[in-house]
Amino acid sequence: MTQLRHPGKSRDCFHYRLAKQRQIPAFVGMTIILLALCSPVAAQQSLPPAPYAYKQLEDPRQEAEAQTLMETLRCLKCQSQSIADSDAPMAGDMRHQVRSRIAAGEEPEAIRAWLVARYGDYVSYAPAVSETTWPLFAIPVLLLLGAIAVIWRRVGRRS
Repeated sequence: MTQLRHPGKSRDCFHYRLAKQRQIPAFVGMTIILLALCSPVAAQQSLPPAPYAYKQLEDPRQEAEAQTLMETLRCLKCQSQSIADSDAPMAGDMRHQVRSRIAAGEEPEAIRAWLVARYGDYVSYAPAVSETTWPLFAIPVLLLLGAIAVIWRRVGRRS
């Protein structure tokens, strides 16, 4: 009989090979699952732009109304550009909404109200005074009054 130098080593090798054989299908399965989960992310970027995102309206008067309105609406992704200037896909969708609604005969202020209701007051560069936006208007006035009071007291003490 042949004696093994390391008793139990052949058994360990068998278990090692068996474990390796089981790991490969598990790795392939996990890879397939990860690819399936990531595919919607890749699909989001390949959508074509909305029809009126980059195409102007036929009627010059309607296009002028749309352009005027789009210059007063903020791109929610860029935040420092109007939707007329932004290249973001979301701005393109908003331009499409504005142009298609103006082409349907809707008034610009009704479109603005719809966008504000949908995206919030932040979408407008000129928000209306409401219960959520009043601090935007009140705080600068209070700061100005406070600065005038401080200057008044300092100048009043010197005279």
